[in-house]
Amino acid sequence: MTATLIVLALIMGGVVFWLIFQTINVQPWAEEGPIGEHHAGGAYSIPAAKIGLVVFLCVAASLFSLFVSAYFQRMDLSDWRPLAEPDILWFNTALLILGSVFFQRARNAVVKSKIEGVRANLLVAGLLTFAFIAGQLWAWQGLQEQGYFLSTNPANSFFYVLTAIHALHMLGGLWVWSTTVFKLQNQIEVYKVRMSVELCTIYWHFLLLVWLGLFALLLST
Repeated sequence: MTATLIVLALIMGGVVFWLIFQTINVQPWAEEGPIGEHHAGGAYSIPAAKIGLVVFLCVAASLFSLFVSAYFQRMDLSDWRPLAEPDILWFNTALLILGSVFFQRARNAVVKSKIEGVRANLLVAGLLTFAFIAGQLWAWQGLQEQGYFLSTNPANSFFYVLTAIHALHMLGGLWVWSTTVFKLQNQIEVYKVRMSVELCTIYWHFLLLVWLGLFALLLST
């Protein structure tokens, strides 16, 4: 158990380091508006929205870590009966990876002020995310048809809970995504959505890392 906690602490530390790097590794002129509005030589402070996201993701990472820790403790008991993960989870994982790729493409496009590229890549990324969530629901339905219900045994319960919490985080991100897409459809100036695109990209990369960790855990146990 001690080794498990050490591994979780290392994972948590790695996630926090990555979040901090994502927060500070950005040019100030790409966040504050048109180039003409940036004052050379002025002090650059990290936007409050980005700091808020980092704090939220640290809390989310802690939440997932606690569930994973409980998962390891519970699986050692005699009533734990592992379930066979649906094959569709591999397809869902590919969808999430592609979604993260398209968010990164949107982020690159917004830095270059290419509004059409931002709009197209954001739209594809969101559709891929909706497809991922639909695939997760399909996996749930398939398990229930095979008799793997939530209350059947602890392994089933953890599978449903872990995937549900992850999906809820994705739905929260889709709300921000939808407001950004709506602004872009109204022909808003691209610099006004730079922060939203930046935050969405960081958030999706984080959820991709979380899902890859959860998927590896479910497959290995």
